Amino acid sequence: MCSAYYLIKEGYEVTVLDKKDITSGVSFINAGFIIPSHFISLAAPGMITKGLKWMFNSASPFYVKPRLDYEFIAWALNFKKSATLAKVEKAIPVLMDINLKSRGLYEDMLSSMDFPFHYEQKGLLMAYQSVKSGEEELKVAERAVKEGLEAEQLNRDQLRNIQPAFSDKVIGAVHYKCDSHTTPGQFMLNLKSWLKEKGVVFELNQEVKKFVYDSNKIIAVETQNGSFQADEFVLTSGSWTSSLAKSLGLKIPIQGGKGYSMDIYRPNEITIPSVLVEAKVAVTPMKGFTRFAGTMEFSGNNSDIKRKRVEALANSVAEYYDGVTLNSEEKEGAVSGLRPVSPDGLPFLGRTSVFKNLTVASGHAMMGWSLGPITGKLVAEIISEKQTSVKLDPFRIDRFA
Repeated sequence: MCSAYYLIKEGYEVTVLDKKDITSGVSFINAGFIIPSHFISLAAPGMITKGLKWMFNSASPFYVKPRLDYEFIAWALNFKKSATLAKVEKAIPVLMDINLKSRGLYEDMLSSMDFPFHYEQKGLLMAYQSVKSGEEELKVAERAVKEGLEAEQLNRDQLRNIQPAFSDKVIGAVHYKCDSHTTPGQFMLNLKSWLKEKGVVFELNQEVKKFVYDSNKIIAVETQNGSFQADEFVLTSGSWTSSLAKSLGLKIPIQGGKGYSMDIYRPNEITIPSVLVEAKVAVTPMKGFTRFAGTMEFSGNNSDIKRKRVEALANSVAEYYDGVTLNSEEKEGAVSGLRPVSPDGLPFLGRTSVFKNLTVASGHAMMGWSLGPITGKLVAEIISEKQTSVKLDPFRIDRFA
């Protein structure tokens, strides 16, 4: 959607093909965070150990369903190779740069008044219950300050002063004042309306079945309902990118990391977006409701809801907040979405070496919402053959080929 936005700004005629109707999925159910503070790649040292520890606990924050799947095994091996201190260090300035640029683009969108959407910069609280977690969060905060971000460690009293909803079990937090938040569903629907007004054609419920190409140029894509020709093609298919790329002979390893979310529309005292550190749960006060989102589940590309995981998420909310619980109806309303996770935590952005008129934009893991605008702008810059806002080498498409 952001690619369409910036391509329209450049004067292109745009058609969006989507296998559903753009009313659901991870772009609608995520935590809405815009997070320069999250500059540590998901492929960090220790994640493999945690994954193995939690593999057989279907209620754990990070769950891998044991299965014999060649593509997942290959992805996991690449993840393991990427989870080194040297590679994480190399990725830090890259992730911080594109996140800060994307935050600026959200603000530009808002000030342009092209379409209305909820946007607030109240920062993000990394709230913890243990001394060990506090020490780990402080190390990250110190690095953030060194890199120029505004972060402050809060003790229990300081935290309760700005966010009284937390229970006494929460002993402190790091407050990243650089972060912002939005209401994703509102943003998506209003952006879609604006795009339609500007002439974008939406071909919905159109699942791409085949690419038609000649030598190094794609000519058309075929769906179950017809064929669509274009001069340029943008592959922004999230967790389904790998299978579509494979049909073109391209290796773009992406796995769907399932997340869950639940909303409550009842009044409560939660006013500042937070991450409940030990539980790995994100909490966001959105426009008219509060969202609780979290978990990372690798179990294939499906939308199945595991009730154990829903209960674990709901229980953690009651552990961290006073008087905030999710009732049975709210838990029944839990939804899921698939984050497209690359093996090294960096997105795939740019042209392919095989097809001169194909641009790929996928694999943003848990930062897809945060990086939406900068990704769209980069897509438009690539197709327009302009100098890109950031260097694209860290995101090259063939880095795992």
